[in-house]
Amino acid sequence: MVDEIDIKILELLKDNSRLSFADLGRKISLSPSAIRERLQKLEDNEVIRKYSITIDNRKLGYDIEAFILLKVFPGKLKSILGIITNYKEIKEVHRITGNQNLHLKIVVKNQIELQNLLDELMSFGDTNTFLILSCI
Repeated sequence: MVDEIDIKILELLKDNSRLSFADLGRKISLSPSAIRERLQKLEDNEVIRKYSITIDNRKLGYDIEAFILLKVFPGKLKSILGIITNYKEIKEVHRITGNQNLHLKIVVKNQIELQNLLDELMSFGDTNTFLILSCI
């Protein structure tokens, strides 16, 4: 399904998803139309599910990024799964194994917003918060 050329295309796109078909083709010695066909196949097979950007949240005034582990109270998991994506502060949600049920990545402007979010999440379960100091 995926060959070495597809892997090279994916690696290039991970670094810069805005590369044109021509730029990709030059880097791996294929024509732009061959690149287009391969990308279409990768999209159709859902190897590539979406293209995205990385945002510097601090430059937008959001000074706190954190991970929150949430151990949901018994019987509340289904209800929180239905609404968790409605919180604009929550950027990623992962259902996990172990003592906690959910792993959240959140972005807030300040400690007050973090406190307010935690207060809301505590109605669903116990939280454990880890501030992100930097990305490596």
